[in-house]
Amino acid sequence: MIDLSEFEDIRPYSDEEAVEALQRVSRHPSLPMISKYLFPKEGLDFLGGTLRRIKSIDEFQAVVMTGVITAVLARTSEGFTYSGMSNLTKIKGKFLAISNHRDIVLDPALILYSMHEAGLPFAELCVGSNLLSNKLMEDLMKSNRMIKVIRGISARQMYLNSQTLSKYIRLSITSGNASIWVAQKEGRSKNGIDKTEQGLLKMFDMSGENGFEQNFEELNIVPMSISYEYEPCDSRKARELLLSREAPYVKKPKEDLHSILTGIRQQKGHIHLNIGKPLTAEEIHSASEHTGNDRYQLLRDLLDQRIHKGYKLWKTNYMGYDLMNGTSEYLGVKYLPEDLEAFKAYTEHKLSKLERRLDRDALRDIFWHIYGNPVKSL
Repeated sequence: MIDLSEFEDIRPYSDEEAVEALQRVSRHPSLPMISKYLFPKEGLDFLGGTLRRIKSIDEFQAVVMTGVITAVLARTSEGFTYSGMSNLTKIKGKFLAISNHRDIVLDPALILYSMHEAGLPFAELCVGSNLLSNKLMEDLMKSNRMIKVIRGISARQMYLNSQTLSKYIRLSITSGNASIWVAQKEGRSKNGIDKTEQGLLKMFDMSGENGFEQNFEELNIVPMSISYEYEPCDSRKARELLLSREAPYVKKPKEDLHSILTGIRQQKGHIHLNIGKPLTAEEIHSASEHTGNDRYQLLRDLLDQRIHKGYKLWKTNYMGYDLMNGTSEYLGVKYLPEDLEAFKAYTEHKLSKLERRLDRDALRDIFWHIYGNPVKSL
């Protein structure tokens, strides 16, 4: 077993800590309501009773979380599919998954869900500290193998925390302790454009004790793409983008929690996860022949290309693209006139729930760009 004593502030719960945490969660006053929503055919204490019987994190994720995700998909989606799982099963050892990020909780949850279905061990998840807004969220997140990414700190503290996080990720993978999932950039993509932060790659390299080439080879980096037919929190994202044009957007207390609940409950249509081809030794070697930031930029471009290629485009994306450009390029090819009328009605329905003072034309344009930009990215 590896020594994690220097990572006390960011590591997930141990089995013993998780069992205690889940006992606390089982007594939360909101749990009966949550249980009834997820498992309407069971008694009010179904979820609480299940949590009290859990003896390990593996059991919690395999029994409870898999059941929760299955229930969420049944209630709010037209089905979840995934492709490219052989790209994971062929890897010798652990890996670092880097994916686009559209929903706070569902993205990593669905990746873990698909890995479990394929018989692979659960990975650990890098999640922002802003989501640990209360003890309930902390207990749930850290019992799901959450690695805390500390946010809202000074530049100096951020640098030191990045060193610690980088070391933890590398140690977990190279020791064979756990695979790791991380989003390609801080926060969700709100405009439908998926781009990897170059600083993220620099952070991974910080903990390496060898050259650039070996430092990245030993991480076994796998790009992943998740796509929703109906974007989680689409109207809320449009609202935030519009308000950000006037002044820096400041989240209200519990706004992240509200986004989590909205993303879970919202109808999402079809959902697809693509697991891309890992970065190869040859590709990393080619990047290593460059210097400075050019090396990281080449790796970033490779990741972006695979994430974009793996993104499954739905009718909603093609309709958003045509609407945002005032064209009919994909009409009759990717969607029918009745589809377009239904999507326009969906747009108006979602925007009608936002404050009346907000510019409807601007909101509508942003909303359509959220859906259309993935087409533009290819």
